[in-house]
Amino acid sequence: MDVQRKLEILADAAKYDASCASSGTEKRDSSDGKGLGSTAPGMGICHSYAPDGRCISLLKILLTNACNYDCLYCVNRTSSNVPRARFTTDEVVRLTLDFYRRNYIEGLFLSSGIIRSADYTMEQVVSVARKLREEHHFRGYIHLKTIPEADDALITEAGRYADRLSINIEVPEESSLAKLAPEKDVRAIRRTMARLRLKLDEAQDNNKTATKAKPPRFAPAGQSTQMIIGADAADDRTILDTSANLYGSYHLKRVYYSAFSPIPDSSRDLPLAPPPLVREHRLYQADWLIRFYGFDACEIVDDTVRMLPLDIDPKLAWALRHRDRFPLDVNRASREDLLRVPGFGIKAVDRIIATRRVTAIRAADLARLHIPASKALPFIVLSDHRPPSHLLDGARLAERFRPKATQLGFGF
Repeated sequence: MDVQRKLEILADAAKYDASCASSGTEKRDSSDGKGLGSTAPGMGICHSYAPDGRCISLLKILLTNACNYDCLYCVNRTSSNVPRARFTTDEVVRLTLDFYRRNYIEGLFLSSGIIRSADYTMEQVVSVARKLREEHHFRGYIHLKTIPEADDALITEAGRYADRLSINIEVPEESSLAKLAPEKDVRAIRRTMARLRLKLDEAQDNNKTATKAKPPRFAPAGQSTQMIIGADAADDRTILDTSANLYGSYHLKRVYYSAFSPIPDSSRDLPLAPPPLVREHRLYQADWLIRFYGFDACEIVDDTVRMLPLDIDPKLAWALRHRDRFPLDVNRASREDLLRVPGFGIKAVDRIIATRRVTAIRAADLARLHIPASKALPFIVLSDHRPPSHLLDGARLAERFRPKATQLGFGF
C-alpha cells in the first residue's frame, strides 16, 4: 500500500479524536539557523487561528488503525470491517517534515491503535518523536497520545520529546467504560494521569529552582483528555462532575468533549442517533465557566433536570435561576460577581474594572467595552440605567433570550 493511500485511511481514522490542540507549550524557533520548525504561544486547535490571524494546523494521523481492543464506540475496533493501514515510523517522520516544508502544518498530533502490546505501540509512537527531535532537530509542536498500560520509562521518554501528552478517559462513568470498552481499565487510565501530573509538577519545580543547568524537559504544554458524549446515558451533571474531578486531581489543561458519531455495524448497546451537536457546544461553555469564571459544576446544571438547556447558554441559564442576585451594580460589584453577569466575558470585566477607576460606567459605554447590551442590561445597574423590576422578575424574561421560532421548509 502506498503512502498516499495510508494517509487517506489513517488521517480519516484520526478525525474522531477531538483532543488535538497546540496551546500552552514553551517558545522555540529555528531563527538561529539550527533545527527546523517553531512553536508560538497562544496557538489553537487544528484549523484555528493564532492571535495574529494565522491559521494553525497539525498533521493529525494514527500510526495504525489496527487495534487489539474491541471498544464498541470505536470505528477502529478489532471487529470493525474497515480498511486497515499502518505507517512505518520513517513514513510519519517524512510526512511531517514534508508537510512542514510545504507550510501545510506547524506540528504533529500522533495517536495509534493498540498492536501487539501497550509497550510495543508506545515505543513506536515515541520513536517518531525521537527521530523528529534528535535526528532532524524538529522544533515544531508534537502532541502524543499516551497508552495507560505502557511502561513508565516510555511515558517519561514521551514527555521528553512531546509538547503535550493526552490519555482519553473515554466516557464519564466507570460502569459505562466496563460495558463499552471491556479491555480498558479506568483505574489504569487514572494511575497514568496521576503519574503524568507528578512528572509535570516535578518538571515545573525544577524549572523554578534551576540555576545554571537546564532541567530535563517534560511535556511543557501539560496533559489533556477526551470524553465521548452521548454514547451512554450519562447526563450533563455527571459529565461536568467528572471533568471537575479531573481538573482538580490531575491539573489537566483541557477536557475535550466529542459528540458520539454512529458507526457502521455498531452494537445494540449504542444509540442509533448522535446527540445534538449543540450539546457538545454547551458542555464546552460550561467547562469554560468552571475553569475561568469561578463556577462549580454543581451550580451550573439544574439539579432537577441534570441537563444543560440547549436553547440558551449555561451562564444565562444560571442567572435566570438566580434572579435574586440581580440586578448587579456594575460600578461597585466585585470581579467575582461581575463574571457571573450574562454577556460579561473575562476581558470585558477587566476593562470594566479599569474604566470605573476613573469614571462611572454608563449604558452608552457597553458598546465600547464590547459587551452585548441586549443580554446584559436586564441584569445590571449603571449610573443611568436600572432595569424595571417587572422585567427581571417576569416570567417572560427567559423567552426574550431564546431563539425565535422559524418556519420549516418542505425539503425540496
